[in-house]
Amino acid sequence: MLLTVDVGNTNTVFAVHDGQSFLGEWRCSTYAARTADQYYVWLRQLLEFHGLNIAIDSVVISSVVPQVVFNLRLLSDRYYHCRPLVVGKPDCELPVDVRVDEGTIVGADRLVNTVSGYDKFGGDLIVVDFGTATTFDVIDTDGAYIGGVIAPGVNLSIKALHEAAAALPNIDVTRPQRVIGTNTVACMQSGVFWGYVGLIEGICKQIRGERDRPMKIVATGGLSTLFDQGTEIFDHIDTELTMHGLVLINEHNRKTMNEQE
Repeated sequence: MLLTVDVGNTNTVFAVHDGQSFLGEWRCSTYAARTADQYYVWLRQLLEFHGLNIAIDSVVISSVVPQVVFNLRLLSDRYYHCRPLVVGKPDCELPVDVRVDEGTIVGADRLVNTVSGYDKFGGDLIVVDFGTATTFDVIDTDGAYIGGVIAPGVNLSIKALHEAAAALPNIDVTRPQRVIGTNTVACMQSGVFWGYVGLIEGICKQIRGERDRPMKIVATGGLSTLFDQGTEIFDHIDTELTMHGLVLINEHNRKTMNEQE
């Protein structure tokens, strides 16, 4: 049984995979001070609630918050008696190449999405991930990660607008009925929604032009289904992309270890 952990800046997602499919997925706020004991009690209660009497024997972690990794390592060692794979660390191999400027550290989530995207959709691919940041990752014909774009995330932009302008309220992200708003909230919702649709379409168009070849586009992240309502640019929506990538990376490293033995 494999425990996959995706640590984002805002939320952390845990899922259990039995070698064939995911048995369950749970989410909590990312909090660096949460201890290994707290993680274990929380997970054990969720597993019991869902009737999953299972023994986890391997763990793979993707994290963009380095401070969280220590306690997740401790969780793996103390309660699951295994050494976790941590994406981006030297002992965790990737089944794809990373072709970026020397010394550049690529976010673990972007590497995982590259592995998953290439496996599911092939090369010449753009992965748009709606997270705390909105990222665009470009995958070459052979599956290599070759760079991308980082833009402010949707909710981050709303928060900045609310905090910087005293008269503007905090709003939910939604597709407005009309582009032209007739009140403050509607105006802000239109600006956020259609503004990000324009950003997505514009950046993807520029990437396609720079690559000078057809590029498939897949969207992932919690807001991907919402923004799919405002554009036809996405070829696929896959909210499970990152978790699938973690399973693939775990399988690749297990296979490598077995071959070395």
